[in-house]
Amino acid sequence: MAGNTFGTAFRITTFGESHGEAVGVIIDGVPPGLPISEEDIQPDMDRRKPGQSDLTTPRKESDTVIIQSGVFEGKSTGTPLMIMLLNTNTISSDYDDVKNKYRPGHADYTYQQKYGIRDWRGSGRASGRETAGRVAAGAIAKKVLSLQGISIKAYTLAAAGIRCEKYIPDQIEKNPMRACDPEAALKMIEVVESLKDKGNSAGGIIECRIEGVPPGLGEPVFDKLEADLGKAILSIGAVKGFEIGEGFKAADMFGSDHNDEMSGRGFLTNHAGGITGGISTGQEIIFRAAVKPTASISALQHTVDVTGKETEIRTEGRHDPIICPRIIPVMEAMTAIVLVDHLLRQRAQKSFQMS
Repeated sequence: MAGNTFGTAFRITTFGESHGEAVGVIIDGVPPGLPISEEDIQPDMDRRKPGQSDLTTPRKESDTVIIQSGVFEGKSTGTPLMIMLLNTNTISSDYDDVKNKYRPGHADYTYQQKYGIRDWRGSGRASGRETAGRVAAGAIAKKVLSLQGISIKAYTLAAAGIRCEKYIPDQIEKNPMRACDPEAALKMIEVVESLKDKGNSAGGIIECRIEGVPPGLGEPVFDKLEADLGKAILSIGAVKGFEIGEGFKAADMFGSDHNDEMSGRGFLTNHAGGITGGISTGQEIIFRAAVKPTASISALQHTVDVTGKETEIRTEGRHDPIICPRIIPVMEAMTAIVLVDHLLRQRAQKSFQMS
């Protein structure tokens, strides 16, 4: 009921706060016999961790993976798999000036209203630090998917008002924006650095492409594949919008334009984004997510304190001027978790079908 668990056949429960002792995840449903080591998980953790460039928070966390359970002699046992990542570089004093004030754009006010108490150190459970556990679980899910020939690639499509004009996959990890267009990336960086100097931040759009998904994944009513993908992506704190295929552009199209006609060789177009009727078509799945500007900015803003008194606030400390580059491995992780969940559900369903 507390909303800390996601999934059905492949279930994850994340734990920990930004300035607590550790963050992590418990995964239930990992198929037994899967070779797993810390080295399998660490590369994705390194893509998510802070301090990668001038466009990310300078907080230094190694995010060294510690597998606590669920693996024996290098293979998954089928029992709950627990992964922990220690918090080693917390500076809670950065938040002393704002602990009695509600920061605009943050979950301070809503957490206080819901629980009657909140951890004001680095946003506590509402911090992006919570996503470290998701990425660790996603690395396990990606390994399962790779055995099925399924790959996931997310990248910055637009940021700070600048949109990529080209799609060059091998350039994504070669620029700090993780943009698919290196020329657009340079323009994004220039704008973001200017905003950072002014104590401000920027948002953007992340696009994700999934290849190799077989037709037939997804449940046709409440657990549609795109519905579960939407929930997974919208559960990431900074995401404020989700669309798949043509998305909102479909509202301005005619049925004759949007329908994906077929020939003997398969689909002729992919306006639906690889999912129809809640079930995968076997085509490339394409979706996008809108990422809001980082809420933590040092520009002066108006707010109220915990007594309701009007006041002003500056959010000091170590923060990302744009979240897009670091949210990419989180989106890939949540996507992988959804796909493995539906893959396992489909296999279980088929195993009980009458011959």
